[in-house]
Amino acid sequence: MGIEAKIGKRCWAVNNGEMKGRTKDVRILLVGERGVGKTSLILSLVSEEFAEYVPSKAEEITIPADVTPENVPTHIVDSSAAEQSQDELIQEVKRADVVCIVYSVDDETTLEAVTSKWLPFLHDVEKQNSLNVKPVILVGNKCDIVDYSTFDAVMPIMNEYQEVETCIECSARTLKNVSELFYYAQKAVLHPTAPLYNAEEKDLTPKCKKALTRIFMVFDMDNDMVLNDVELNVFQHRCFGASLNPQALDDVRNVVRSQTNDGVKDGGITLKGFLFLHCLFFQRGRHETTWTILRKFGYDDNIELTKEYLVPSNLRIPPGSTAELNSKGLNFFTSIFLKFDRDKDGALSQKEYESFSSMYPETLWKEDLKYVVVTNSKGLVTVSGFLARWVLTTLLNARATCKALAYHGYHTTDESQMTALTITQPKEKDLKRRSTSRNVFKCHVIGPRGAGKSSFCQGLINRSRTDLEGIPPSAYSSYVINTVLVHGTEKYLVLHDIDILNLTDTLSPSQVNCDVACLVYDRTEPKSFEHVAKLYLRYFSETKIPVLIVGSKSDLPLVRQDYLLQPDAFCMKYKLLPPQSFTSIKANKDLYVKLCTMAVFPNNRKLKILQSVSFGSLLKISAFSTAAILISFLLVKHLRQSS
Repeated sequence: MGIEAKIGKRCWAVNNGEMKGRTKDVRILLVGERGVGKTSLILSLVSEEFAEYVPSKAEEITIPADVTPENVPTHIVDSSAAEQSQDELIQEVKRADVVCIVYSVDDETTLEAVTSKWLPFLHDVEKQNSLNVKPVILVGNKCDIVDYSTFDAVMPIMNEYQEVETCIECSARTLKNVSELFYYAQKAVLHPTAPLYNAEEKDLTPKCKKALTRIFMVFDMDNDMVLNDVELNVFQHRCFGASLNPQALDDVRNVVRSQTNDGVKDGGITLKGFLFLHCLFFQRGRHETTWTILRKFGYDDNIELTKEYLVPSNLRIPPGSTAELNSKGLNFFTSIFLKFDRDKDGALSQKEYESFSSMYPETLWKEDLKYVVVTNSKGLVTVSGFLARWVLTTLLNARATCKALAYHGYHTTDESQMTALTITQPKEKDLKRRSTSRNVFKCHVIGPRGAGKSSFCQGLINRSRTDLEGIPPSAYSSYVINTVLVHGTEKYLVLHDIDILNLTDTLSPSQVNCDVACLVYDRTEPKSFEHVAKLYLRYFSETKIPVLIVGSKSDLPLVRQDYLLQPDAFCMKYKLLPPQSFTSIKANKDLYVKLCTMAVFPNNRKLKILQSVSFGSLLKISAFSTAAILISFLLVKHLRQSS
């Protein structure tokens, strides 16, 4: 078995029956000069014998999918100058997927017509009708009556016209290469060369390189830019359903090593070697191998990821429901973090983060992550912050998360990204059941500009006034996320900073709709509380959304508010928790616990007795109350026994 067989068939054999990503029929049109044998070729294919009587034009032939090599229905269409007008021929060209230009190997004028007539004719039709360039097969018929080949004369044509996929010589009389002719025509449609390979430069196209680089990185599980034997076999099994034996792996390495300087490193295949193998497939006429790999990973005929691959068609988020990453999704993104954390220090350096971001065709997150999630002391994203950012992305834009899962090759383990997501029950159902299975809760932090909302939000991710000194407000993200323990269970709390510039500002439904609202005012500004009081009365007093009012800058002297009710009296009147104090010098973690607990238990009216008592103090009170009840029970029991 030679190198070509080992590389093209034994190692990376193609499953011809799998054409995932393409379902359309293939339409083959035969054109050429009169008498070259177009009709005879079609009749010989159908009857498997040469027809002595040949009509001027054959009827359209349809070959069922189950008898074609690629398992795709195929239509074969004849043409005839005697039977068709020019307009009718143009219409057939427009409908065709591939055009076979037939010439007679014993008639040089018919070969000359390929470049003088037929290729220019196809160009004109495509240009005038804004059509994509159609692949072309050059077919030399009647090879049984000559003892020479026309390949030398055809090669310059193939080099000049990129749309010419291949040339084949055949004989309708002896049936030589007749079935192969139509196989190559079908292959030119299903596995076209032009989008992937530049024959003149003998190199892959930039789009093909980019797509294959992404696939290489998906299977480079340790991110060392080398595919070792384990990674190669995972790739092989995913694409072709079979593993490579040790001898086959050695064969692949030897071929790459003999043709490239740095295609093999530490016994594995480098990116350069991986791309070289695909060049070799094209040079060996095995480009269906590359197409099979690309289509496995969601690429269409234009080397673009299909919409269906990026976002599942069954992604539906009903009103009142949200999307969350489940354990499967969180575990997958954890593995992505560990993959790109090359130095294993538990954080992504700038270089590591750039490597991670290179998997995406567009900018993933525009804001500085250190103002969105928890980071280490150097401002680098840790695994907990990384996961939190994906939880936030999923909450705000589940489609973006689905795309990210696709870019990172989630399909290598599961067919659909939906297995990484959980679509929650509508909120109304949770309220009726008085319980929820959700793990992510959104809190809208609303108040006048300058009230300290940004500092309050940054406090959730452990950033104090000292950490924020000299940072312009424009640097902050409007969203912040971190985990909070609610009754011993970890939940994600998302804070969304919403500005109110003046008393006449209105809130949109999306700004009102949340799991809990935090209305922030400045205790040192006498007109500040009026904003939040009117916001509450206008938007929240008649809803089921729990509300917590927070007075910021508690480290500064308190001033009387210019409103008909002071904050304490206002909260008492409307049965809200008393105003909570906050200072950016050191964030009060109990505030975030209270907010998240209110979101988890929106029906729990007992929250209204919390007042200014911390959750830690509540545990002590609860323990004291339990002890008092127990003592009372024992005392009553003793008195009954005495009587």
